Amino acid sequence: MTTSLRALRHSIRHTIHHHLARAGVALTALTLALPAAAHPGHAPDSGFVAGLLHPVTGADHLLALLAVGLWSRQQHGYRLAPTFLVMMALGAASSGGVALPALELSIAATVLLLGGLAAYAPRLQRGMQRQMAVLTVGACAFVHGLAHGNELIGMASGAGFILASAGLMLLGAIPGERLRRPLAAAIGAAGIWLVALAG
Repeated sequence: MTTSLRALRHSIRHTIHHHLARAGVALTALTLALPAAAHPGHAPDSGFVAGLLHPVTGADHLLALLAVGLWSRQQHGYRLAPTFLVMMALGAASSGGVALPALELSIAATVLLLGGLAAYAPRLQRGMQRQMAVLTVGACAFVHGLAHGNELIGMASGAGFILASAGLMLLGAIPGERLRRPLAAAIGAAGIWLVALAG
């Protein structure tokens, strides 16, 4: 490989990392501007488009999905993202119109937990069994499903919601190795803020 080609490749990689870092900062700033208790403000949604837009209207759910994407990229076998989707769907199906106490605080705590775990994923992978990672993600997803199950009406909105959630986890899996930890740490920090507001 020639020196000029190597320099061009390095320049492109640097530009991509720079823009992803700026996007992460913008995302964190946007998140801090959003209300923490997004769920009570939601009216029940129906229709595919409403379900598709639903995950991006609540900071807590958006950040949890991005954190799962960041963590999933570092886990062999990519089990975490499908686990989150399945358990979230089960939680939504189990909600049955029941409002659970401290649900908002629980949702905020999942953002803190998932962000922290994603930030330390390389170290955790050596000490934490894969089954434990899957159980943790599944429990967090079930709580998110309980929160969102009462807000989505019909199969079309549920399908849109699942599709958008999968897309956000894929987005979380994009950043390279250098950016994963700072972005996950920013999500964890936002989780602390959300817990403080929900508590």
